[in-house]
Amino acid sequence: MLKKIDQYIITKFLGAFFYTILLFAAMAVVIDISERIDDFMEKEAPFYLIITEYYFNFVPYIIFLLAPLFIFIAVIFFTSQMASRSEIVATFGSGISFYRLLLGPYLFSATFLVLLQLFANHYWVPRANATKIEFENQYVRGKYINTDRNIHIQIDPENYIYVETYNNRDTSARKFTLERFVDKKMVYKLSSDRLKYMNNLKKWRVESYVERKIDSLQEKVIRGNVLDTAIGLSPADFDRRTNYKEAMTTPELQEFIAKERMKGAPFVEFYEVELYRRTAIPFATFILTLIGFSIASRKVRGGMGLHIAVGVAISAAYILFLQFSTTYATNGTLSPLLSVWIPNIIFGILSIYLMLKAQK
Repeated sequence: MLKKIDQYIITKFLGAFFYTILLFAAMAVVIDISERIDDFMEKEAPFYLIITEYYFNFVPYIIFLLAPLFIFIAVIFFTSQMASRSEIVATFGSGISFYRLLLGPYLFSATFLVLLQLFANHYWVPRANATKIEFENQYVRGKYINTDRNIHIQIDPENYIYVETYNNRDTSARKFTLERFVDKKMVYKLSSDRLKYMNNLKKWRVESYVERKIDSLQEKVIRGNVLDTAIGLSPADFDRRTNYKEAMTTPELQEFIAKERMKGAPFVEFYEVELYRRTAIPFATFILTLIGFSIASRKVRGGMGLHIAVGVAISAAYILFLQFSTTYATNGTLSPLLSVWIPNIIFGILSIYLMLKAQK
């Protein structure tokens, strides 16, 4: 059963976090409104959609983006207050040890917030992002225009596709080629001047095409004007917007990564970083809680101001390490899994050192 001191600290911990995060969310909404008000007015976005489809989904995104860092600030804030009022010293004097206090109410509160973040990052926030991005595409950014050239896609282990250009506005492509290889030998090739997706048929239409069927002894060539065919490709496969990774739940993202890797598509590392980040960043809550308690539980002459300054510096260092490591991952020089966990490993070692050196 929780003691009164445990209940007191849990209330302080969660109260400080939700107060801090809601204050930050309110500031973020005000700043975002000032930046987007012209777009909303220009595109004549309905007010109720701005509230229900954009800001109701913008707030969860912005909250859980930086949740561990605000948990860290909250821990330093209320623990520093307790230390300055000698409540921490009185708690130790009553027979409750440093580790009992840390592993009791602090760890309990951190675990609750980690579970909340895991659920949000893997399921809730992606659903919110999907609605927010759809709203932005209609009322902020406008319709997406694909400008890629010389696009290569592997649609399965045997079939490869090339198009010179793709127009996502009318789902058509120029200079299309489909090649099929078996045992590293080409057995089929389809080329055409134009490729067009027929939504009513759920098939692709090739125009002015040349079809070659090749075996070890002969090659059969067929020429024609129009051919409707299913080639295992959808218009969405030409969509290169990496921000859509934030709009997929984790099962959807895992399935998408597997398909993209099989196709030999570029930018797979971006999606893998997003996948691993959803777990690594919530677990940083444990590390930052340990660091925050170890720093702020000591009563010092600088008081709360010094503790908060140290907390902000450590937060900035964590973000810097995370950005630095993920940049190497997206450039292909570092494993995406390792890149998102490196800051946790480094700051985990720091947390153990600070815990051992903390005043007890």
